[in-house]
Amino acid sequence: MPPISAVIAMLVAAVLLMGSPGPATMSLAASGAAFGIRPVVPYLCGICIGTAGVLLIVSTGVTGLVLSVPGVTPMIVAVAGAYILYLAWKIATAPPPTQAAHDDEAPSIFGGLLLAIANPKAYAAIGAVYSSSVLVDGRPLEDAVIKVAVLSFVIVAANSVWLLFGAGLAGLLRRPKAGRVLNIVFAGLLIASFALSVLL
Repeated sequence: MPPISAVIAMLVAAVLLMGSPGPATMSLAASGAAFGIRPVVPYLCGICIGTAGVLLIVSTGVTGLVLSVPGVTPMIVAVAGAYILYLAWKIATAPPPTQAAHDDEAPSIFGGLLLAIANPKAYAAIGAVYSSSVLVDGRPLEDAVIKVAVLSFVIVAANSVWLLFGAGLAGLLRRPKAGRVLNIVFAGLLIASFALSVLL
């Protein structure tokens, strides 16, 4: 078993890097504010499953191989960018929190999968945490399994907190005009977070 101090250090680094604002976390907060918690749960599941897929890709070393294929990186960024713009539009034009939003208006599990797999920040943050930590010396398989388990926990916890945060903000803003402003602000932050993740 790894030393508890090493696991805690990895958890702190993972929360700071993977839980910081980015396209996936901002989209969850924005969707929570626009639609509430329950309609966004499938999207949250898609984000978590897709990000766990990114974690497995990083842990097996496939990332470098895939991204080295000419034209793949720009294609991934273009697909993610198009979905971000679509999602930002849906959030900006969603009914204010005082109005009932239909479940089918909220982003889907497929949308969450797409965004998570095409999210540049996910690869960078997970790659940084995964490669900078060694939990079990001399036993790479055991080390990899424990790191994947720890980081999977962070993926679910951090994304759930961002959804709850967004939904909590919506609860504070019950006036239609304030709700509309909140949706537009979140949509703008979503686009900005994606642009920053691509540029940095």
